[in-house]
Amino acid sequence: MNGAQADDATAVAELAAQRAGVTIRELHGLDEMHEACRVLDRIWRPDPGSPLITPELLRVFAHSGSYVVGVDRGGRMTGFCLGFLASSGLHSHIAGVDDSGRGRNVGFAIKQHQRAWALERSIATVTWTFDPLISRNAYFNLAKLGAEPSEYLADFYGVMQDEVNAGTETDRLMVRWELTGERAVASAAGRPRIVTVDGAGARTVVALDAAPDGSPVVGRQDGDTVLVRIPAEAEELRRTDPSLARAWRHALREVLGGLMAEGHTVTGFTRDGWYVIDRRQESQA
Repeated sequence: MNGAQADDATAVAELAAQRAGVTIRELHGLDEMHEACRVLDRIWRPDPGSPLITPELLRVFAHSGSYVVGVDRGGRMTGFCLGFLASSGLHSHIAGVDDSGRGRNVGFAIKQHQRAWALERSIATVTWTFDPLISRNAYFNLAKLGAEPSEYLADFYGVMQDEVNAGTETDRLMVRWELTGERAVASAAGRPRIVTVDGAGARTVVALDAAPDGSPVVGRQDGDTVLVRIPAEAEELRRTDPSLARAWRHALREVLGGLMAEGHTVTGFTRDGWYVIDRRQESQA
């Protein structure tokens, strides 16, 4: 890793923040930590007796050198991100933007700031988890950022008491973002890795799809390339049909989790909701 890579990443991060209309800054004072927790409360709406994190703990993270940043827009904090040092490099634990910042590429600006921050400290890998049933997050993480799935984690957090996660098992997909790798560099340059079902190849099979009534249907896994569908609006499905949402959770765990446990590589995610798995490659995790 060299200084030029960190300088380039910083320039990309500054441009991304400018385009998103935000300022991203490290937080240090206790008042800032309280404000950050209020942002998290607006986004996740946790049970009052079960906060996602406390201001005091955030201050410890910041003081000990972890990644603790706020996102300001229009003179107020509208987003937050926490990452802490881990054996793999930096683990990005939580990131969110409130409703006022949605659809403005603020998430991309945060991740580019995080990338630059890590490279400045000679950290080459960032990991994080996300719900593999949420299509927009899968596309953002795998296609737009170029992160690579490394592990399927069943019910990772157990029961959670916030409105976003309440009533659902907390399966997560762990991803690794190799900051100087080809995918991350291309993403930073505005060349995300776009994959499509049409380009999947001749020996392609569908391992999980939706039936006409919207329920999950398990199919074949014996091709060179395996496609795994997820519903377009899983969050809405949790509210309108919890039993169907659970069926998708368990089917995805069985199929995607099973393929990954066997060592097969998730190579991408399509805009229309398919995980693409290459059974000819073994995961490097």
